[in-house]
Amino acid sequence: MCGIAGILDLKNEQVSTNRIKKMCDVMHHRGPDDTGYYFNGNIGLGHKRLSIIDLSRGKQPVYNEDKSISIVFNGEIYNYLELITELKENGHIFYTSSDTEVIIHLYEEHGEKCVEYLNGMFSFAIWDSNRKKLFLARDRLGVKPLYYAYKEEKNNICFRNKSNSPE
Repeated sequence: MCGIAGILDLKNEQVSTNRIKKMCDVMHHRGPDDTGYYFNGNIGLGHKRLSIIDLSRGKQPVYNEDKSISIVFNGEIYNYLELITELKENGHIFYTSSDTEVIIHLYEEHGEKCVEYLNGMFSFAIWDSNRKKLFLARDRLGVKPLYYAYKEEKNNICFRNKSNSPE
């Protein structure tokens, strides 16, 4: 049970680091083990971590090899070990043993169709800095919900994966 949150400012204005940090603070019960952030101009991503897989190197956000793509993720990918094998055969280099990093490399290979290869329960946000694109996804059944809102007065998109109440 982790927590993800973020803001994409559509006016290309700087995202407030304090806003993302506050979004993560209210999710402390979802991930007391660690907190991670990604800020780059008009995008801010946050993650609260409950350490389960790759306890020492599974800190999020996770990045691809050249750090042009980042992800915050909540869930579990059941077939990640077989996907790691396939992706390594295609030349991808892994610096963690986590299921999170598999999604990044699948996105590099297949774009938004990466979700078609995932067997599991998940919600995630990928920021592709080369394309200046935010990709939000959740599992087919919504086991790991993902809530988002367009805030017209601020011209931004906010998201998180769970309500404030403890489960």
